[in-house]
Amino acid sequence: MAHEFVNSKIQPGKVVVFIKPTCPYCKKTQEILSQLPFKQGVLEFVDITATDDVNEIQDYLQQLTGARTVPRVFIGKNCIGGCSDLITMQQSGELMTRLKQIGALQ
Repeated sequence: MAHEFVNSKIQPGKVVVFIKPTCPYCKKTQEILSQLPFKQGVLEFVDITATDDVNEIQDYLQQLTGARTVPRVFIGKNCIGGCSDLITMQQSGELMTRLKQIGALQ
């Protein structure tokens, strides 16, 4: 179930962030990404606590990305890491470059 759930969310051309609503790093990630001019339907925040499989989802994220912590940020099919990785990419300009490459921005 967890494999299918996660794999169904991660798609080329989309930005998907797996979150827990109480996590301060997830909130910061949401703030950063919500300020960018995404095309309609391209950005998705997935609250893993809304499922019955939180631990299984985090275990699968560990297999997939090397970490089970949230947020886990995917640009297209590639995981870029968590909040600190996103901030580093934003500061270097790499974030906008990657988002433009997948056609995510207006």
